[in-house]
Amino acid sequence: MTPAYRPVVMGVAGGSGSGKSTVVSEVCRALPPGTTAVLHHDAYYRDLSHLAFEERVQVNFDHPESLETELMVEHVARLLSNAAAEVPTYDFSTHTRAPAVMCLEPRPLVILDGILVLADARLRELMDVRVFVDTDADVRLMRRLRRDVEERGRTAESVLDQYEATVRPMHLEFVEPSKRHADFVVPEGGYNRVAVDLLVTKLRDLIAARQVA
Repeated sequence: MTPAYRPVVMGVAGGSGSGKSTVVSEVCRALPPGTTAVLHHDAYYRDLSHLAFEERVQVNFDHPESLETELMVEHVARLLSNAAAEVPTYDFSTHTRAPAVMCLEPRPLVILDGILVLADARLRELMDVRVFVDTDADVRLMRRLRRDVEERGRTAESVLDQYEATVRPMHLEFVEPSKRHADFVVPEGGYNRVAVDLLVTKLRDLIAARQVA
């Protein structure tokens, strides 16, 4: 059911492999079913189908310009207006957008998940709660390597080359500095039960207050 009040918006950022998805999953699990809608920033990678595959793989996917953040801002605004958003789907093996879209309905809590969501002022202005998941670089690299090889069909060599060429430099330039905008810093991601429990308690209070208002 579409809420008749303005949803609470939470942004969850942090380096690639930091455990953002685990934090988001734990928050969703802790709240009643139907409470949350999750927007993943990496669904908004720009479509590169106009480029040859050899050119696509050379794109710096860790730079803010690789993402159509303006479309994500538009979709968050729609959710805040109690309207559904048609979210794109992205094929990471081909670096192109798939034809299908996902219809996302507004919910009491809208979660924005992505390494750069706190680095963009337009997104920050829409957030009620800003979270940064802070995890050591070696742990993040290990998690990214496993994910990209097992889930995205990458080779280990290509993942490591990308990490050295763009992931680490862009993390230092854009992601790490965005931590200063966070209301909550969660060390080690969703495995930090104390931090996640405190975050969930705060979100429950905000959702309840918004519904009463």
